[in-house]
Order: sequence, then structure tokens, then C-alpha cells
Amino acid sequence: MATRSRSTLRASMVSGSSAGEMWLSRGELAAAVGISPAMLSRLIRLGLVEPAAPGPGEFAAGMATRLKRMLRLHHDVGVNLTGAAIIIDLLEQVDRMETELRRLRGAP
Repeated sequence: MATRSRSTLRASMVSGSSAGEMWLSRGELAAAVGISPAMLSRLIRLGLVEPAAPGPGEFAAGMATRLKRMLRLHHDVGVNLTGAAIIIDLLEQVDRMETELRRLRGAP
């Protein structure tokens, strides 16, 4: 099985942030997802979650949704965390492609 580089995985995780998006601190993200700050730190060390910017609002609020989906795959299906991150990357890519296809076809 081909492996992805950490930089590729990280780039996809922080993509999608927009200028008007809300930002969360580490503690706020951990609380929003229902994990401990220590678990969030572990995910950051593994390269599965990356702050978009250093400082108090390090994470785009959308990271909470992404992380919840990743943890749900891990807990409910038994996918390891790296595999769950890759699956979420692929699902997000499919969503973007479907949106672009609808736009190109002129559909709402």
C-alpha cells in the first residue's frame, strides 16, 4: 500500500479554511470534539491534525467536524487514525469534485 507523506496529509487537512471562518484554540477544539487536550496533542504529534496558524486561534472551526468524522471512523469501524485521516481526505476530495461538477453543469 502506498503511503502519503506527512506534508501531503497536512496540506489537505488545513485546506478549505476561508477568510470568514471562526478559529479555535487547542482547548476549544478538544472540547468541541470531546477529547482530552492530551489526545489532541498526540494527534498533532502524529501529524494527523495541524494548526493552521500559531497562537490562540490555531485551528479553523471546520477542523472540529473533520476530527469528529475521523474519530468516529476510528471508534465505530476500527480504522486506525492514519487510515481514518486518509479516508476523510478522500471523502472531502470527492465532495469538492462533485461540487465542481455541479457548477460546471450549471446545476444548483
